[in-house]
Amino acid sequence: MIRPFLHTQSNGLRVVCVEMPHLHAAELAIYVKVGGRNDPPGREGLSHFLEHILFRGTADYASSLAIETAFEAVGGAPNAATDAESTCYYSRVHPDHVRHGLEIFASMLLRPLLEGIEVEQRIIAEEAREDLNEQGDEVNPDTITSRLLWPRHPLGMPTIGTLESIAAIDRADLEAHLQRYYVPSSTVVVVAGPVRSREVFAAASEVFDDWCGATAPPTPMVTKRNTTPQIRFVRDSDSQVNLQLSFLGFPRNDRHFMAVRLLRRILAGGGSSRLHLRLREELGIVYSVEGAVGAYDETGCLTFDLSTAPANLPQAIEVTLDELRRMADEPITAAELDRFRQSYIFDLEYSRDSAYEMGVRYGWGELVGVKRNIEEDQEEARRITAEMLQETARALFAPQNLNLVVVGPYKTGMKKTARGLIERYAERF
Repeated sequence: MIRPFLHTQSNGLRVVCVEMPHLHAAELAIYVKVGGRNDPPGREGLSHFLEHILFRGTADYASSLAIETAFEAVGGAPNAATDAESTCYYSRVHPDHVRHGLEIFASMLLRPLLEGIEVEQRIIAEEAREDLNEQGDEVNPDTITSRLLWPRHPLGMPTIGTLESIAAIDRADLEAHLQRYYVPSSTVVVVAGPVRSREVFAAASEVFDDWCGATAPPTPMVTKRNTTPQIRFVRDSDSQVNLQLSFLGFPRNDRHFMAVRLLRRILAGGGSSRLHLRLREELGIVYSVEGAVGAYDETGCLTFDLSTAPANLPQAIEVTLDELRRMADEPITAAELDRFRQSYIFDLEYSRDSAYEMGVRYGWGELVGVKRNIEEDQEEARRITAEMLQETARALFAPQNLNLVVVGPYKTGMKKTARGLIERYAERF
């Protein structure tokens, strides 16, 4: 059994070590509990911008090149990611050089130069333009759907920000955000690989012990929800239309959450999933269909994505909604449930071979309060019944939770057709 070792320093920094002696490389990550939902109004994208700027140089490493070469010297390649609620800095490192990797990341977080802001604004603006069409309208289905799921809330805003908010960010904003959220009590350091916990804890204490900061301010919670289905169509020049169906779901610690994970697999989790069989193998109107689960402290969603020719859009919507309603109306057979449940249990088993996945499970899990080992997830999956899946589907796929987004060269009248299909879905649900 792989289990994490946890040490909390006197300044509140949590350090997690996952000992995996059979491996040859260590994964080092630092999770900070700040993301898009913490960005102030008019400064959307600030958390993501700060993540970029920390790579532009520190008091010890004068440039991004200096940071990059320092990591290369210890067998690493640094990277980072910002999502709605967390920012992660990570790199593979040689297990003999974990302390040096910690020192480089500490320099970035604690002693950044915060320089190159104008250059970074141009870079991030180019990234943001990838989500806009020729008229400047958002065409990223994820962003459009988020606005429908969580209207007038930071979760509904793009993590990258808007062209206007990116341009408005200045050094004072970055300094304030760094001081407010980059504090030890909101940070988790995790090392997974062929390392010893006592050595990792000792190194982290020496590197981060002088770090101090007040408790980060509370995160604004979602308090409102839609009471009717939401629809948004956006024109874009393409050969296909992108269809996204998303349902407002459950927080990550909700009792339904394991059932939601299995529902995603059953409906859009591979070659034998229901939507894949119907839309691709039977009808031939999509190349693939993907499902994704989103989960936060107080809310969540289950989303399905596909692309199809404009003429096929009404059929794709109708068939997808029919399959979701069937999931809520009819209990799954024992054989189908066993197949998808066992596949999930096997995937959990395979994750033991990945230092990266163990770092996410126990590092990010510590950050957001999801402290579960593989055996606990496997056991919970085994307890899921057909009745529990049906109950969850009835609650999740209720019409008032539905958000439909279409982006692409849709034909005249299709929005009206989509509304009619959703009305029929609501009547029959």
